[in-house]
Amino acid sequence: NIIRRCRLRARVTIMGDDSGRERGAQEYSKVPWRLVRSGPADGATNMAVDEAILRAVAQGLVPPTLRLYAWEPPSLSLGRAQPVADADRAALAEAGLGLVRRPTGGRAILHIDELTYSVVAPEDDPRIAGGIIESYRRLSAALAHALTALGVADLAADRRAERRHARAGPVCFELPSDYEITAGGRKLVGSAQMRALGAVLQHGALPLCGDITRICRFLSAHPDPERVRARATNLEQVLGRRVTWDEAALALEASFAEVLNLALRRGDLTAQELAWASELRAEKYGNEAWTCRQ
Repeated sequence: NIIRRCRLRARVTIMGDDSGRERGAQEYSKVPWRLVRSGPADGATNMAVDEAILRAVAQGLVPPTLRLYAWEPPSLSLGRAQPVADADRAALAEAGLGLVRRPTGGRAILHIDELTYSVVAPEDDPRIAGGIIESYRRLSAALAHALTALGVADLAADRRAERRHARAGPVCFELPSDYEITAGGRKLVGSAQMRALGAVLQHGALPLCGDITRICRFLSAHPDPERVRARATNLEQVLGRRVTWDEAALALEASFAEVLNLALRRGDLTAQELAWASELRAEKYGNEAWTCRQ
């Protein structure tokens, strides 16, 4: 695979890389990608839109796409294979929060006060070619560049095999996966990926502010908040200042363009994508059969 040099403005350690070299954008040819900024939407709609974009990219109807979005109402999302019993549905309903199952793996995330990104591209795009771990590493470089531009120091996006042996809990942000980003040793960005139809969808959450332990109330196991607080963080805690959604979005846009050598062009969802999203919301993501699948 092609090796790139990534010029970061703060120290970002990429561990588990045998070459020990930093990677950089000059090794990709510049190509146009679509940039979609979506208005806040409920969980079923957000997941349906991500999959609709996957279909459109796979069929060559739209360019590879970086999408930035938010959630309204805030929602708990479960990983594709996570038991629905992990969610405290009564507590969610009482608080007026949504529940959705992602098409990607991983554990539960409470989507509130965050910026969510999704990247969809063909599997043969050199930015994501070479398998899941390699694509995570490349996309993590772009995410890390955005965070350093915002002022985050002491970042790491590393690979540690021993994590595979750690006891998995229901909270996504308790334990980083390969090349997910930590700040000061605590997880800051959580991401997950799926591959289908010859295309890749990776989406992830950047918590901006608020109590990172709020998720504990909405999980049936009611994890120890102090355990979660010791292992996860948000951007406000790291920086000591509030970062707006728009500020974070601009940083991600600029960093993806620079690190992955993209010509990002603002665009909207096509009529076909909107039709697919409506269908997927009704038949899949908003359907109890999908939410409760085992």
